[in-house]
Amino acid sequence: MKTQNVGNTEWQASSVILGNMRMDKLSVDEAAEVIETAYHNGINFFDSADIYGKGQSEIIFGQALKQSSVNREDIFIQSKAGIVPPTAENREQKRYDFSREHLLNSVDGILERMQIDYLDSFLLHRPDPLMDVAEVASVFDELEKSGKVKHFGVSNFNTEQFKLLQNNVSQKLIINQLQFSIMHSGMIDVGLHANMTDSQSVDHDGSILTFSQNEGTTIQAWSPFQYGTFDGVFIDNEKFPKLNETLEKLSLKYGVTKNAVAAAWILRHPANFQVILGTMNPKRIADSAAGADIVLDRQEWYDIYLAAGNQLP
Repeated sequence: MKTQNVGNTEWQASSVILGNMRMDKLSVDEAAEVIETAYHNGINFFDSADIYGKGQSEIIFGQALKQSSVNREDIFIQSKAGIVPPTAENREQKRYDFSREHLLNSVDGILERMQIDYLDSFLLHRPDPLMDVAEVASVFDELEKSGKVKHFGVSNFNTEQFKLLQNNVSQKLIINQLQFSIMHSGMIDVGLHANMTDSQSVDHDGSILTFSQNEGTTIQAWSPFQYGTFDGVFIDNEKFPKLNETLEKLSLKYGVTKNAVAAAWILRHPANFQVILGTMNPKRIADSAAGADIVLDRQEWYDIYLAAGNQLP
């Protein structure tokens, strides 16, 4: 498994991350197998969020980690907070909340559910328009001083939101978690279509890819096998025959699955991406993780991009 520096730190982690969003659907035994499969295939980075499975995903993860043969000290654990979903008591409730009380309570809840003493990284989960940067700065300082969080980052922030927060906190923001895949490639498209008037030339996010490279920020690509926003998986989808034909050709060449090739396409970019896998299927974890060991040549990378329906100016 390829490893890389996260952000511009000395923190070395796997290029592929296992996301725990669906872990609430597993038994503790099944989750332990998932953790061990990921670890033995080189994945030493696990991502979560306080809202996954209404907290149950983190409970299962914590129990499964203790039951597994994997040591806490040998892996990196990340979680996110800031989304307040509806509850049974208040079905109308829905907001983002970066208040001091909410973030501090959220981190304490995460640690308790996972039965761990600290997070290797903590991310703000989607931008909160009511974010008070001074308040967030005080939260980060307290979490760092207490030893509860080692590193900090964000999720789904655009360039200006990232800069606003970075300019007001003392810690380096080393991660931005963003949706990115072969079929969700707006960050790539806008750079290729510079100074044009077609739809792909529209810069929605302040050149977030180039900005992240300049800042040394690691982009963690979520939904790496999805098209649209939450429309579905493009792998083996009859809607995308040319793309799957190209992925199949390369999967045969490299002796891996299409998922591995799709992951390799993301990791081929020099922007220091990590790829987040969302599957809880041990075989798919192993198959997809193999993508970190493939280095597509330039033509292969462009072949995949064009097969997804894109055009070069």
